Amino acid sequence: MSRVYNFSAGPAVLPEEVLREAAEEMMDYKGSGMSVMEMSHRSKVYDTIMKEAEADLRELMGIPDNYRVLFLQGGASQQFAAIPMNLMKNKVADFIVTGQWAKKAYQEAQLYGKANKIASSEDETFSYIPDCSDLPVSPDADYVYICENNTIYGTKFKTLPNTKGKTLVADVSSCFLSEPVDVTKYGLLYGGVQKNIGPAGVVIVIVREDLITEDTLPGTPTMLKYKTHADARSLYNTPPAYGIYICGKVFKWLKKMGGLTVMRQRNEEKAKLLYDFLDESKLFKGTVRPEDRSLMNVPFVTGNEELDAKFVKEAKEAGLENLKGHRSVGGMRASIYNAMPREGVEALVAFMKKFEEENL
Repeated sequence: MSRVYNFSAGPAVLPEEVLREAAEEMMDYKGSGMSVMEMSHRSKVYDTIMKEAEADLRELMGIPDNYRVLFLQGGASQQFAAIPMNLMKNKVADFIVTGQWAKKAYQEAQLYGKANKIASSEDETFSYIPDCSDLPVSPDADYVYICENNTIYGTKFKTLPNTKGKTLVADVSSCFLSEPVDVTKYGLLYGGVQKNIGPAGVVIVIVREDLITEDTLPGTPTMLKYKTHADARSLYNTPPAYGIYICGKVFKWLKKMGGLTVMRQRNEEKAKLLYDFLDESKLFKGTVRPEDRSLMNVPFVTGNEELDAKFVKEAKEAGLENLKGHRSVGGMRASIYNAMPREGVEALVAFMKKFEEENL
């Protein structure tokens, strides 16, 4: 069977080159006589895999020496609790709520202290990013929290909020490694890897060293303390070993492709193909304010639920998979992450044109 174009929001498309390499190494990784899936996380061979993955990620993102890189489990959602447990010293945090995941993080933080919603776009179904140039940041806030790219709603912060000197914490799950980033603008950034980097089961946390302390909230489990994992170099317990191995391969693929500046250019070109069509289409329309559009997730609708369902069904038959929108918003959504080739977006646009001609 031939490969389909997979527009899933996550777990999502991975580079074919990486999948082929992993397949070749499945039974015998570099002469070890075993699969990475089977090997001890304490072995020399695996230690090299971990060290190379971290070094390559640091190089790709330009991560300064005073930031630690943690490869963890529990998905991004577990960080909704870990972040306040580790960072909420004054028991106050400010949230900019621009989608489901920021909303969930905001709700979780309320279990640990005072969570303030200082801006939101929920009034228009999260279809835009609010103006964050002069927000009422709490004087005693431990951090200001954002979800930088909203997978469900297809919005992206093009300018980071003015946190008025407070630590910025960002969930970057669905825009991770899609473009260059200045890590020094964040105290902590993190993301589940299953959208743009690897298989589900790994979350990467990049955190400034001064934020990693013994001084966590009372009752913080050992496994949710950043210090536990920083001191043990992400090997306090058995890590999601195979997932990290695949992430490491993706980092090497990104370096080979030319790094994050090249990825941003590729991603901008792919997104432009789709957005340009949506802007001129008589049947389909994008749901996001143009200036806030994501390069990674593109939601669109016909305005007719039956027609949306017909589109998703016929697209699937044409080898264009996972185009159904999130259940909370309906319609369609194309996730066009790093590993989605330009040809996939071209095939989608061609199909949309044909569908429009047949259904107008």
